[in-house]
Parts: sequence; C-alpha cells; structure tokens
Amino acid sequence: MDVEILSRIQFAFTIAFHYIYPPLSIGLGLIMVIMEGQYLRTGEAVYKNMARFWTKIFALIFGIGVASGIVMEFEFGTNWATYSRYVGDVFGSALAAEGIFAFALESGFLGILLFGWKRVSHKVHFIATIGVWLGAMFSAVWIVVANSWQQTPAGYHIVGEGIHARAEIIDFWAMVFNPSSIERLTHVWSGALLSGAFLVLSVHAYYLIKNRHVELSRKAFKIALVAATIFSLGQLLTGHRSAEGVAKNQPAKLAALEGHFDAMEVADAYMFGWVDEDKQKVYGLGIPKGLTFMLHHDFKTPVKGLNAFPEDERPKAVNAIFQFYHIMIAVGMCLISMTLFACYQWRRKKLFDNKLLLWGFVFAVILPQIGNQAGWFAAEMGRQPWVVYGLLRTSDALSKVVTANQVWFSLIMFFIIYSVLFALFIYLLLKEIKHGPEEEESTDSKPTPEINGGAALTSD
Repeated sequence: MDVEILSRIQFAFTIAFHYIYPPLSIGLGLIMVIMEGQYLRTGEAVYKNMARFWTKIFALIFGIGVASGIVMEFEFGTNWATYSRYVGDVFGSALAAEGIFAFALESGFLGILLFGWKRVSHKVHFIATIGVWLGAMFSAVWIVVANSWQQTPAGYHIVGEGIHARAEIIDFWAMVFNPSSIERLTHVWSGALLSGAFLVLSVHAYYLIKNRHVELSRKAFKIALVAATIFSLGQLLTGHRSAEGVAKNQPAKLAALEGHFDAMEVADAYMFGWVDEDKQKVYGLGIPKGLTFMLHHDFKTPVKGLNAFPEDERPKAVNAIFQFYHIMIAVGMCLISMTLFACYQWRRKKLFDNKLLLWGFVFAVILPQIGNQAGWFAAEMGRQPWVVYGLLRTSDALSKVVTANQVWFSLIMFFIIYSVLFALFIYLLLKEIKHGPEEEESTDSKPTPEINGGAALTSD
C-alpha cells in the first residue's frame, strides 16, 4: 500500500479508537447531572449513591479519552504536513477555542466532581457536575466546527500558491456557522448522548437481572431510558436535516451514500442492499423514488447522481460508503424500537419483569458506538477525494518526506498500544461494575420529624 492509503488507515484507526470515549463522557455527563439534580430535589440518598458510582466511571472514560486524543494532533504534523499548513489558521483557531472554552472548563471542574463530595456543599458540587458536562459538550462544538469547515468551507480566503497556499480566516463567525456545522453538531450530540444513556441502561439492566442494587438500578434505568428515548427520536430529525444539508452542499457524497449513479434521475431510497460499482446498480430492498420524496417532497424532481461529476471528483469505494451509512440508519431505528418498546412496558408496569428486554439492553451498549463510528466513516469516506471539500485533495495533503515503512511501523505500534489501553479500560470498567455502587445512607440530609422526636426522647 502507498503512503496515502496507509496514512488514511492510521488516522482512521486512531480517531476511531479515540471516538469511543468523548461520546460516552458527553452522554454520561448529562445522566450524572440528572441524577445529582434528583438528589438535590428529593434528598434521597439513592440518587447520590448512583451519581457517585457513575462519577468514578466518568473519570476512567475521561482519562483514556485524553490519552488517546493527543496522538491525533501529532499526526497532523507527521503525516499530513501540507494539510496542516493549509488549514492551520482555521483548524488551529477551533482547537484553541476548544482548549480555552471547553477543555479548561471540563478539566477545571473535574477535580471538584471527583474529590469534592465531602469538601464542598451539594449545590457547589452540582454546579461542578454541570460544568464538566458543559465542557464535554463545548469540546464537541469546536471539533465539529473544524471538521464541518472541511466539509463546507466558509469565511476564508486563500493566500499563497502551490504547496505554500493556505486558508486564512476573514470572518470568524462565518467559519463557525459554516453551512453544515449546526446540523452536524446536533446529530453528533444526539449520538453522543445516546452512547452515555445506553451505557447506564446496560449496567443497571445487568444489576436488575442479577438482583443486585435493585432500588437504585430501577431509578437509574428509568432516568437513562427517558434520555435514550428522547435522543433516539431526536436522531430522526437531526439525521434528516443533515442529509438535506449534504444534498445541498455535497451532492456527490449524498449520491455515494445512497448508491445513486444516474446523472439526473429520480432516486430510490434503499433500506439495505449491495452496490455493484461496475454495473452501477444497487441490489437490495428500496422504496421506489423514496430519496426524491425525502429531499424534495415530491416524486418527480431528479436527484444528481455520481455520473454528474467528473470521475476524479467523486468518492471511490461507493459500496463501503453505502454500507456504513445504512448501518448507521439501521442502528438508529433499532435504538428507537428498543426504547419505545421499553417505555410501553414501563407504562404497563412490566418494564422490569421482561428479562429478555433487560438482556437486550445489556448488550445494546455496543449499538450507539457502532452507529457513531459508521456515521463518521460514511461522512469522511464520502468526502473523498477532498480533505477540504473542493479545495485540497487528500493526495496533495500528505507530508512529502514520510515513507510507507514509517507509517507501517507507527501503525503497528499504535495498534499494540491502543489494544493495551482498551484492555485496561475494559478491565477497570468491569472491575468497577462488579464492585457496584456504594449504597450508603445519607448522613447530611435533613432529619425527618420522626427522627427529631426520637432524638428528643433519647436525650430526655
């Protein structure tokens, strides 16, 4: 394999591993805010116990996420030097904003979150929990803004020529609110929040099956189920809006996502299938003219296909892009079905009687991860052959002095190190889950009238 393919594989591997953790921290952060808010509202120690339990797991996720994320910044300089020079002013601004407004907020409050349970008041600790969650959310904002600028560049001009050309920001807010940033951000947020919610659902479903921490797990499961239901349904809206944006701003990508080749014809929407790129045909189950209807709300308006673009300006590996995209959709529909059925069982007061459903939630923890990864692979592969859409080709963005053997060596080393990190993460996570929440009675809540009376009789 040549340097370009190896460098793309290396970056895809490192970012895919890293992206296991930020969505979990975003989603879990929200669940922790709700749990601790319930403790402040009700004074019930069970909510404090579950919040303290998930705080420990959050710290583990945060640590591995930071360690794995640092590597990617070095890869920009080692493997993608031309790209770094070209987008440095733009991407650097977004990364600087993330460090100042997001990572500093998250890491600054993290110490209070982890070690302040008995050192600060409940309200201060609750504010720290909110701060950590908002920091994680803001991190996603700036990373998605930077990536979205590569998909739909705005607010810039080009200075220099040839290999010395680079993009400079002339309108910061136009760069931030580029044509795809908002719709992509809401879609990323929804997927991240689902990741955290399904982790909570998985662990507490397991406890309920094993008849451990029953009261705490019933309450925690319901909290996570409400969040998972809202955000799984929200994915329908954000996903549709994102697809409309792709159709408008990156029509070649949309054609690849749907396996649509005809230059200007009405297009079907496939539920699943296989793309024969040589025959330019999709074999599968589809809705006739479905894509046309979803995009234009009629059955007659044509959709631009891959043949409308020069061959060197459209994505390759169309079948892989098609499969990743439809895996993401299938996962989303599965999550909606599971959460709605669980809500139906909850309404019938049979939620915790259905062991098969609980086992389903135990293993469903992997589904949001699959959906998130598949969505990103579809988005990034569909952008090819551009690393900055319409401006800089991926083949031109490489470092000029890096050899294939060097990339091979670093890829193997990353694989070994990340495998060890992942094994350590799973070991520590399972160890914490096996230990379970510490179900301690609250010693700092307001006493009830009965306790007041009992204390008075004892003192007499």
